[in-house]
Amino acid sequence: MYLLEREIILDSDPDKVWEFLATPVNLNELTPPSLDFQILSEVPAKMYNGLMILYEIRIPFLGRHSWLTEIKHLREGTFFIDEQRLGPYKLWYHQHLVEPSEKGKTRMLDRVVYLLPYGIIGVMVNKFWVRNMLEEIFDYRTERLRELFGR
Repeated sequence: MYLLEREIILDSDPDKVWEFLATPVNLNELTPPSLDFQILSEVPAKMYNGLMILYEIRIPFLGRHSWLTEIKHLREGTFFIDEQRLGPYKLWYHQHLVEPSEKGKTRMLDRVVYLLPYGIIGVMVNKFWVRNMLEEIFDYRTERLRELFGR
């Protein structure tokens, strides 16, 4: 298994950051345009435990792929997990933490545990491609969050 972590401090109230993250359609704002992200299922205005979201992404060199995620372990205002139920990974477990930081700011932590299929081939693909791609996706996400909520 692999671990990807990102921590950022945003110059905004935690409630505002949470409200943005808890709105499923806002995932479009945090996904690089190159992935051509499209939500296929109807989504509510606000996420809840057990929410299933079906979307499609374009993976470079591999084409379009469906991805079904379930929202789990939601603690209103602070924490949730999105776990892949169907998609390109053997395992995708993404933890989102939002908490107050100093002087009205917000600390946001993303922790993703993931595993690729295909054994040793998956290990090599991660080493030479997937890890870098994920780093770029989370770089984009970080920059968009800073644009929306300040540094």
